[in-house]
Amino acid sequence: MGMPVAVLGADRATAEPVFAWLREVDARFSTYRRHSEISRLDRGELALRDAHPDVREVLARCEALRVATDGYFDANVKGSDPFRLDPTGLVKGWAVDRAGALLDAAGLERWCIDAGGDVLLRGGPWRVGIRHPRRRRRLAAVLELSDAAVATSGTYERGAHIVDPHSGGAPTGVASVTIVGPRLATADAYATAAFAMGTAGPRWTAGLDGFSALTIAGERVLTTAGLAAHRRAV
Repeated sequence: MGMPVAVLGADRATAEPVFAWLREVDARFSTYRRHSEISRLDRGELALRDAHPDVREVLARCEALRVATDGYFDANVKGSDPFRLDPTGLVKGWAVDRAGALLDAAGLERWCIDAGGDVLLRGGPWRVGIRHPRRRRRLAAVLELSDAAVATSGTYERGAHIVDPHSGGAPTGVASVTIVGPRLATADAYATAAFAMGTAGPRWTAGLDGFSALTIAGERVLTTAGLAAHRRAV
């Protein structure tokens, strides 16, 4: 997906199966590769029933998340065509969750996978810095976590790439949303949905079961009760 991935706490031999898995995922799910299964599905050249089981699993989870987020997380991107299939908002976290299972199976008890700034942590405690979305050299918050996933959605690297699926426009009033929970795939999807909601996002994240949130809106840093306990001095 064109992003840096780092594995901490593993030697080269243990980490290589992780990178091999991520390369396999990229080949199967990339929207930039013409012959990936996702691209072929999008063009109607491959029937869903004939797709790899992983593709069917991811798309089923995307649909479940679309329902759970009232459509604010949607793998069907509105554009010049009626719809464009793009499940990458879930794929990265889903792939990293599976990669973490490989490290667990190898017997590692403390490790971190950092995929483009979203992290999956085992053991701990780990200190995770949340970069300020407007002041690149500053941290907005520091979290101390163990056995957790952390995903942030905003305009840090790719600009205004997240849209409100209901209006087709860019959300306003929120600079970034960070979600902490047990699984990176769900945390990443929830962060995307909450950011797409704009100013309605903080109230929605406050009701999430098993996940907590930090939202930066202007100069304010808003946290749910579950996340506040993990904040440390910057």
